[in-house]
Amino acid sequence: MRPTVISADVLFEDHRKRLKLDWLGGRGASERRFDELAIRAARSGADLVGYLNYIHPYRVQVLGEREVAYLGKGDAMDCARRVSRIVTLEPPALFLADGQVAPPELLSMCERALIPLFATTESSAFVIDVLRAYLSKHFADRSSMHGVFMDILGLGVMITGESGLGKSELGLELISRGNGLVADDVVDLFRINQATIEGRCPELLRNLLEVRGIGLLDIKAIFGETAVRRKLRLKLIVHLVRKETMERKYERMPHEALSQDVLGVPVRKVIIQVVAGRNIAVLVEAAVRNTILQLRGIDTYSDFVERQRLAMESGLD
Repeated sequence: MRPTVISADVLFEDHRKRLKLDWLGGRGASERRFDELAIRAARSGADLVGYLNYIHPYRVQVLGEREVAYLGKGDAMDCARRVSRIVTLEPPALFLADGQVAPPELLSMCERALIPLFATTESSAFVIDVLRAYLSKHFADRSSMHGVFMDILGLGVMITGESGLGKSELGLELISRGNGLVADDVVDLFRINQATIEGRCPELLRNLLEVRGIGLLDIKAIFGETAVRRKLRLKLIVHLVRKETMERKYERMPHEALSQDVLGVPVRKVIIQVVAGRNIAVLVEAAVRNTILQLRGIDTYSDFVERQRLAMESGLD
């Protein structure tokens, strides 16, 4: 699910410093919000903010130098007509960029229709980029997953598995090998665009790792600042299973890459069997290195199948 509410007041306060905003008009509309249907229909922040456009309603309209020039083109009646059409778009807010001066007709319209008007000296393109990124994250689909989320060799890796297999202990060993912790036990996942899942640690659990028999460990205090991460994009799921589960449900050498659906995005997945004597940390790092190769277009299994085919053909000859 995703949040469907953000007020004009919150939008203004969250960007006041970065965009150097002034609230010019529509101050009585501090609780004005996005249309909920528009939020549900939006696929990204690009659907919720853009340059002044009479075709796309219910989104933040940004007025730069060209847009203000268009509004003021012609006589006073033309200007009033163009400004009045903005009301029919029902924008949650208007942003006046490029250091432009608001036409009097625009200011009076915002006061009458209770539409917040924010002004900034920043370029309109920069304003749109900032708002799109902000809205994409704010309205992103989200869920939680049980596991240990780590930065292993620069790749975002989620370690999942059956209870009692030592996921947190494995995370601790990987940290001691120079990798980083994002979150333990509960990981908040956000789909920030159509093909990207970002994992973050809940504020309550930040920097903490729970190990049975020892208790809570403050990873940042023990291993230093470089041992923790605030957030990371999820690229791989490592699922730990017992021997009997491995034999019953999974192939020893799958001929197709495994994946798991997370918020509608397929994420690569590997299965690692946990038995006494196996160095799971080394196996996880090997799986990560192999995934990095696959992301670069190097598929070891396909190369082996091709070698086998060539060997069989040469044998027949």
